[in-house]
Amino acid sequence: MPTITADSPDQFRGKLRLPRFALPSHYELHFRPDLMSYTFSGVVAITVVVLAPTRFLVLNVMELTIDRASIHFKCLVPTEVVFFKDDQIMVLGFRKELPLGEGVLRVHFNGTLNHEMMGFYRSKYQYKGKTTHMAVTQFQPVYAWRCFPCWDEPAFKAKFKVTLEVSSEMVALSNMPISSEIVRGSMRIIHFEESPLMSTYLVAMVVGIFDFVEDVTSKGTKVRVYTEVGKSSQGKLALDVGVKSLDFYNDYFGTPYALAKLDMISIPEFNWMGMENYGLITFHPTVFLFDGPSTTSTKLQEIAVLVAHELAHQWCGNLVTMEWWNHLWLNEGFATWMSYQAVDSFFSEWNILLDFLENTMSTLKLDSIAGSHPIEVEIHHINEIVRIFDDIIYIKGASILQMIHSYIGAERFQIALKKYIQKYAYSNAKTEDLWVVLEEETGEPFKDFMSTWTKQPGYPIINIKHKGKGIQVEQAQFVLDGSSRAGLWDVPITLRCSSSTNKFILKHKHDNFDVCGERERGGNIWIKLNVNETGFYRVKYDKEIKTRLQNALEANEFSSMEKIGILENSLMLSISREDTLASLLCIAYACREVADYNVLTHIQAITITVYHVSIDATPNLVADIKKLVTKILLPPTLKLGWDPKDGEGDLIVSLRETLLVSLVKLGHDHTISEGLRRFDTLIHDHNSSILSPGTRKAAYLSVMQTVCSSNRFKYDSLRQLYKDFGDEEEKLHVLGTLSSCLDKDIVLESLNLIFTNEIISKWRSIIFLSNEFAN
Repeated sequence: MPTITADSPDQFRGKLRLPRFALPSHYELHFRPDLMSYTFSGVVAITVVVLAPTRFLVLNVMELTIDRASIHFKCLVPTEVVFFKDDQIMVLGFRKELPLGEGVLRVHFNGTLNHEMMGFYRSKYQYKGKTTHMAVTQFQPVYAWRCFPCWDEPAFKAKFKVTLEVSSEMVALSNMPISSEIVRGSMRIIHFEESPLMSTYLVAMVVGIFDFVEDVTSKGTKVRVYTEVGKSSQGKLALDVGVKSLDFYNDYFGTPYALAKLDMISIPEFNWMGMENYGLITFHPTVFLFDGPSTTSTKLQEIAVLVAHELAHQWCGNLVTMEWWNHLWLNEGFATWMSYQAVDSFFSEWNILLDFLENTMSTLKLDSIAGSHPIEVEIHHINEIVRIFDDIIYIKGASILQMIHSYIGAERFQIALKKYIQKYAYSNAKTEDLWVVLEEETGEPFKDFMSTWTKQPGYPIINIKHKGKGIQVEQAQFVLDGSSRAGLWDVPITLRCSSSTNKFILKHKHDNFDVCGERERGGNIWIKLNVNETGFYRVKYDKEIKTRLQNALEANEFSSMEKIGILENSLMLSISREDTLASLLCIAYACREVADYNVLTHIQAITITVYHVSIDATPNLVADIKKLVTKILLPPTLKLGWDPKDGEGDLIVSLRETLLVSLVKLGHDHTISEGLRRFDTLIHDHNSSILSPGTRKAAYLSVMQTVCSSNRFKYDSLRQLYKDFGDEEEKLHVLGTLSSCLDKDIVLESLNLIFTNEIISKWRSIIFLSNEFAN
C-alpha cells in the first residue's frame, strides 16, 4: 500500500467533511437537459476563495462524467484529477501552491437524468393523454453533487446564478425569477436572477409542461402553484395556505421573505412529501393536491400543515441553516413546530394543535424503546445522513420547542426567535447558538439544561407525591419495557393546582416544591403536571393525587388535550408496568361522559385494546372487563345514535362507525338487535337510507354475531347482498365481515369462499389484512 503523505491526494480519503482551506462564494451554472435521451450537459464556474496555502481543491462529485481537459482554476490546469468514489469527492492537484484570494474554477460535465428520484432526475407525468417526462432536482441531503461539482455541505453557502437551455414549449423553473431569455430556433436559453447566499442542497430546477394558479401576498410576493396540465384547480388550497403562511411568517419572524417569488410544484414521482428548495418548493401530489369533495377534512389539514412546514423552512433552514447535519433538528423541528402555529392561526376551527399532540404522543412511544437516538445524531459517514430524517428529529425536536414555548411564554419565545433569525440570517447555526440567544433574551439557563434534551435519547417519567404542605417530585428515565436506565434531565415542569398555575425546573433526581396557595391547602384540591400536555415527559401520581385527579376528570376540569394526555399517560404507564391496568380503567371510566370526538377516539382505542389483551392475559376477568368497557362506550354511542345528522363532519361519521362496531364486537345486545333490525330493512330495500355508509359495517357484524350453521338465513342474505351491490367499496365491507362469526363451520365456509371465482383475486390480500378478518 502506498504511503499517504501530506502532499498526496490520498490525504483526503476517508474524511467525513471537506477541508476548509478553500471556500466557494458564487456558482455560475448552465444546464442543457435532454428529455429524449435522459441526459444533461452542464458547465459550472465556481468563484473560490483560497484561504490557506494549498495546492489542492477538494469538492464533491458523484456519477458525473467530468471533461478533464476543461478543468482550470484561474489560468492553472490541474496536474492530478483524482476521484474517490466511496467518499464522493474529486481532488484537483496543481503543480504549485494556489495563490491566496479569489479565483474561478471552471468545469464541463455530463450526466444522466436518472430515475432514482435524487440528483437531477426524470419524472413521468401525463400530458395530452400521453406519458411524458419532466426534469426535476432533489438535492437534499447530499445529492447536488450528482448534478454538478460543488462543495455540497450546508455550511458552504454561496450565491447561485442558473441558466437553463430547454425546448421552446417547456416551462423552466428555478429558485429565482427569470431575468432574461433568448430564443434560438427550437430552444430557449433562460437566465435566472442571482440567488442570495444559500446551501447547495436548496438549489432547484424543474423543466416540463405545466398549468398554474397564482396569488399575491400582502407584501407583494407572487405565489404560484404548478401542476400537471388540467389539474391546476387542485392546487388552490395549497396556494391559499402558501399566501397565508408567507404573511404569517413575515410577521412572526420580523424578517421579510428573502425572494421576489415563491413557486410550489407537484412532482408525480417524488421520494419525499415536500422539499423546501428556496423559492421553488416541490411536493408529492398525494399530499399536496386538493381533490374537491372527495377530500376528507383530515386530508385538508395534512395539506395545510405540509405546505406551512415547507414555507417555514424559507426562514428555518434556508435563511438560517444548520451548520452540519447533526443539527438537522434546527431545520426540521422548527419547521414542524412553526407549521402547526401557522395553521392554527388561520384555521383555528380545526383545532390543529390536537393533531400536534397526537404526533407528540406517538413519538413519546418511539423514544421510550431501546433503539431510539438523540435529537443531535452523531454522523460517521455521509451515507448515514439520509437515515436520520425521522420522527425524533421532526416531532421530538418540535415537541421540545413546544415545551420551551409553554414554559417561558409565547411572547418571550417569539422575541427570542426573531433575534435568532436576525443574528444568523444568510449563515449557519448550531444547536448551542439557539440556546445562547434564548438565554440572552429570557434569562433562563438554556445553555445548561437543554443539552440534556438534545444529546441523549429518551425522556423522564416524573413521580409526584404529597409531602407535608407541598409535593415531592422525582425523575427517572421512562422505558416502555419497564427496564431501568440512567438518564437525567433538567425538566421544565408546568403544574396546575386546582385554580393556580406554577412552573419550575427539576434539575436533580428529586426535589421538593411548595406549589399551592394558602387558600388551596387541604380540602379536595387536585394537582396535574404538564399543563396542556406541552412537556415531553410522563407523569406518575401517588394514590391520593390520582384519586383527586379522577374526580377532577369526572367534573370536567380539563381541556380535551389534557384529557387525551391523561389517558395516554395512564396507558403507557400500564404497558410499562409502572402502574396497574385497574388504574388505567379507572381513568377511562372517569371520562365516560365526555363528548369530544378526539377524546372519545382515544377512549375507544384504549378500552378495546385492554379488552382484547385481557382475553389471553386475564381470561378470568374478561367478562368483568367487557362489562366495564361497554359501560364506558355506551353513553357516547347512544348520543350519536345510528342516524347521521345534517352538517356532520367525516370525523363524527367515523366515530359513530367505530363506536357501533366496538359495541357489536363486545356483544352488546341492544346494539346488535338494532343492527339486525336495520339489516332486515336493507335486505328488503337495497336503496333504503336506514343504514348509512358509516353504519352498514356495524349491521353486517351484527348479522355475523348471530348466525350459525343451523340458522344461516341472514348469512345467506348477506352473501346475496354482496352479489347485488355494484359498489366495490361496499362489496369489500361485506366480505371483510364474513369471517367474524362464533360458528367455526361458517368461518370455514367464509375462508373457502375467498378462493372461489366469486371473489375478485385483487381483493384477497385486502380481505386477509382487514381488521374484521384478523379478529
